[in-house]
Amino acid sequence: MKITKQTLIDYFLITLGVFLLGFAIIVFWQPHNLVTGGVSGLAIIVFYYTESAGFDIPIPIWLTTLVLNLPLFALGYKIVPKDYFVRSIYGYLMLVVATYVLRYVPPLYTDMLMGAIFGGVVCGIGVGFVFRTRATTGGSTLISIMLQRWLLRHISVAKILFVVDSTIILVGLIMFGLNTTMFAIVAVYVSSKVTVAVIEGFSFAKAVYIISQESEAIADKIMNKLERGVTKIPSKGGFTEAEQNLLLCVVPAKGIVDLKELVYSIDKKAFVIVSDVREVLGEGFTPGSQN
Repeated sequence: MKITKQTLIDYFLITLGVFLLGFAIIVFWQPHNLVTGGVSGLAIIVFYYTESAGFDIPIPIWLTTLVLNLPLFALGYKIVPKDYFVRSIYGYLMLVVATYVLRYVPPLYTDMLMGAIFGGVVCGIGVGFVFRTRATTGGSTLISIMLQRWLLRHISVAKILFVVDSTIILVGLIMFGLNTTMFAIVAVYVSSKVTVAVIEGFSFAKAVYIISQESEAIADKIMNKLERGVTKIPSKGGFTEAEQNLLLCVVPAKGIVDLKELVYSIDKKAFVIVSDVREVLGEGFTPGSQN
């Protein structure tokens, strides 16, 4: 594997993401027995069971994470792409380190709802960082990939992952009851939303589609006055049968007012569609990946 600046950044993000995930597990979720799926959920169950059963030393989160993931990576070695596998091994080992180190951090015995929400936010940011670098920490994600490759090729990994995590949450329901499980589901929901936001990016922009008989004049003004790029797409009106260019322009959210004013100063009858864009890569926006 060629070591580049981007590779170092990716491994830094994996490390940061894993420690955020470990923080959510140890500080927010374990104190409330919130089983949110994955190996971490099983680890919380194991810790609670061995503690309540009177073990002198309850089996810690880090040890369960280490033991349960080992056979998964051994089985997945030949079916997971090499680069993805190496990054995931690193993420898995760092999660073991993180949960080992963070066990010395005092748990936050806050309101259970706050633990679910803030734990979900912290976990979502961490998992988002890991997923953005094309890695995982093993667990249910790796199980789902293997099941999809071996047995369930007609089912998406996302659907298999949902079933696997739901099964683990069901075990948590049996162990800790309905009330705790409902808060765990809140944590899963918050975490998933934050993860998607991190993966897709926080750099919101607007995509603007402009239909006008004055498309050439509008395009010229956008490029010269606003200094934004414009794509001209040949189009034909369904009702009028008139042929014209559909203009596509992507601008930062703060620039949408100036763009609309410019369009309507040229053609007050222009048809303008504005839609949200989660992430934009390229000239004038976020540079693309250099991997």
